[in-house]
Amino acid sequence: MAAQKSLTVPLLFSSTCYSLSRFCSKLKHLDLTSCVSITNSSLKGISEGCRNLEYLNLSWCDQITKDGVEALVRGCRGLKALLLRGCTQLEDEALKHIQNYCHELVSLNLQSCSRVTDEGVVQICRGCPRLQALCLSGCSNLTDASLTALALNCPRLQILEAARCSHLTDAGFTLLARNCHDLEKMDLEECILITDGTLIQLSIHCPKLQALSLSHCELITDDGILHLSNSTCGHERLRVLELDNCLLITDVALEHLENCRGLERLELYDCQQVTRAGIKRMRAQLPHVKVHAYFAPVTPPTAVGGSGHRLCRCCVIL
Repeated sequence: MAAQKSLTVPLLFSSTCYSLSRFCSKLKHLDLTSCVSITNSSLKGISEGCRNLEYLNLSWCDQITKDGVEALVRGCRGLKALLLRGCTQLEDEALKHIQNYCHELVSLNLQSCSRVTDEGVVQICRGCPRLQALCLSGCSNLTDASLTALALNCPRLQILEAARCSHLTDAGFTLLARNCHDLEKMDLEECILITDGTLIQLSIHCPKLQALSLSHCELITDDGILHLSNSTCGHERLRVLELDNCLLITDVALEHLENCRGLERLELYDCQQVTRAGIKRMRAQLPHVKVHAYFAPVTPPTAVGGSGHRLCRCCVIL
């Protein structure tokens, strides 16, 4: 087993981890997603023998605490990707351990680690300057201090997922955009405080942006979409734009998006001021784009002299 370099394990117990440690010393890729029996002792076993690990997925292993993370990173200092989604017991001190030992880290996923605060994110940014992908979705305590730390320490950042981080503002994203010019994907769903100001800064400073989610960002208007559409990323790179529940968006925004010749997918669920006619006009210019939209069904008239059923389509792929 010494030549084993990649392993996905559906069910795992501590004894199995110690076997991996003993017989798979060359292991580089290990996926333990939803192995709920994984404990701090399991991670200690892995760290003692699998010191060549570069990718480790511990998502939804919810028994893990800061002590397990410390044991892991002391032994596996070459980790480049660490996924900790749903590890709900993790706090800032766990991130401090990662900062101290994993200086090669390029990808970190902390989705739904709701106990994490700005202090932990600041530590990660200072200790992992090569970071290219960071998921903070569901870390609802974060503020612009986290964005500031990213902006000042992680200039190579390409992917930022910050959905449901409702305290983030234009000020934080302005600093981020001005320092992280390689951004390609951003998920800002339910960042409810951001306005067109964020889109203006992304339009000016982030020419590589390919995918942007602004769903439930209810302060975004047609003017913000205008700036995005007229930018370098709009003309050349933008492929996916999600605007679900952006209540101020109208058909005028769709006219602006006609400049985005590479656009492949547009989400418009519950954009109440967008019409079928507006979508039809846009698709005449961009026939390849898939538009997902919702239109409330019209109540069908009462059937007269017949028993035929009328069906309405609420979710329309146009």
